[in-house]
Amino acid sequence: MKMNKIILMAFLFIGIHTVSAQTDLESITSTLNDYLEGTANGEPERVKRAFHPELNLYSVANDSLRVWYGQDYTGGIKQGKKSNRIGRIVSIDYKNDAAVGKIEIIMPGPKRIYTDYLMLLKYQGSWKIIHKSYTYVDYPK
Repeated sequence: MKMNKIILMAFLFIGIHTVSAQTDLESITSTLNDYLEGTANGEPERVKRAFHPELNLYSVANDSLRVWYGQDYTGGIKQGKKSNRIGRIVSIDYKNDAAVGKIEIIMPGPKRIYTDYLMLLKYQGSWKIIHKSYTYVDYPK
């Protein structure tokens, strides 16, 4: 009887942990989709919901670090103005309250494929993108 209780408790613990993990994965995915769909569909409030207010974007150009302030980035998204971009989530890795997301965005206009590496933290009950590093390659010829 005692062994049955231990086994039952173990299954309950595993079940609760699995439900929590699914919820976090769904929440991270939702945050990343707010970023992807908000930028593609001209929804600045959706992008602001995904980003921490102090987020900055980082890239390298001509071997120099470029910093783009997050507020300037979101300020450039015009309500209702759709962009010609196709984004997808490549991967998500998380543990406890920290996560990393990898995003790929195809930009037909400038003929580039961007790769974004996004760091997220969960605080005050929600996941926020706190850092974005990105790079791109031109379409293969």
